[in-house]
Amino acid sequence: MAEVVFRDLAERQGLASRIVSRSAGTGDWHLGERADERTIESLARHGYDGSHHRARQFTAASYADNDLIVALDRTHERILREWAHDEDEEGKVTLLLAFDPEASTQDVPDPYYAGAEMFDSVLGMIEAATRGLYSQLEPALRLPRIPRI
Repeated sequence: MAEVVFRDLAERQGLASRIVSRSAGTGDWHLGERADERTIESLARHGYDGSHHRARQFTAASYADNDLIVALDRTHERILREWAHDEDEEGKVTLLLAFDPEASTQDVPDPYYAGAEMFDSVLGMIEAATRGLYSQLEPALRLPRIPRI
């Protein structure tokens, strides 16, 4: 959900070419699979297309490939920090809900064992926090590109 929402926000703001948003799990049990059908349905109800998502696993190379690594809950945040090879990699890890000042929790709940209403609730949490994250990143995204030499 978070990848789809963030990418959609960047596209609507005309900055999609300036960001890469990739979702990856800490486990390998769903590699290559589509998102849960209830996730896709919730996204669709709110105007997003989650049909193209395929599960990937976070790897050691993911630290070098990303400027920011956003975890949805403290368990994943802890795992990602433990996997980091140094302080720079560890410093890239943050919680998504840290970007929502009105969040009443630090963890995005896993709606897997709940009904459709929980998927919609989780999507609302992700949308609010993603807007906060995007507002922090947007000024840097709007800066002119500096050619690499």
